[in-house]
Amino acid sequence: MVFAMTETPNDTEADAGTSDAREIAATVEAILFATDSPISAAKIADVAALPGRRGVKQAIASLNERYEQMGCTFRIESIAGGYQMLTLPEYHDVVARLSRARGDMRLSQAAMETLSIVAYRQPIMRADVEAIRGVACGDILRGLLEKRLVKIVGRAEVLGRPMLYGTTKRFLEVFGLASLKDLPKVEELRRGAETVEPAPSDDAPAADDAPPADEPAPPAAEPQDEPPPAE
Repeated sequence: MVFAMTETPNDTEADAGTSDAREIAATVEAILFATDSPISAAKIADVAALPGRRGVKQAIASLNERYEQMGCTFRIESIAGGYQMLTLPEYHDVVARLSRARGDMRLSQAAMETLSIVAYRQPIMRADVEAIRGVACGDILRGLLEKRLVKIVGRAEVLGRPMLYGTTKRFLEVFGLASLKDLPKVEELRRGAETVEPAPSDDAPAADDAPPADEPAPPAAEPQDEPPPAE
């Protein structure tokens, strides 16, 4: 006689509950992994379409337990009213050195010129950038790509299909612009480079009324003799 093994309703419900919990944890993990700033439990629940914050907190506790068992160098920490993935304190010095190395990167004058050309003339080919600057710009463009200030936006419809360059969202963030429309107009930049002379007032004599430069100025009136003092 062969006895068939059958699952009880309780076992099925338990497996379904475990599967749902893992899916929720994976969703919460993906959201936290994608953000670079603290995000609240309510926001996570809203994005993940969860019924409330309790499920989020349970998922975070489960994830931290798994990270600890796996020996991961990070945890999900509560910070600034939200949650964020952070490295463990013993690795803070290493991360700080990396942050300082990134902060030491400054844009050279050549990089600023190249970035300005791309910003105002995008989409633009490398050859056109080099024609405007008069020097090769390959290394500079690669550096701007690494800094995520410039990106490849397509290919030109010319022989060889060269790449076209444009600015990124990171460019707007670094320079405090809402959109490319907020870039200073070229006319404004030109006016700013010129010396601004004050406009003549209405009381000032017109240029045509002024005496020629080579004409001597009229002599000053001689002072009159003062009357003798009374005796």
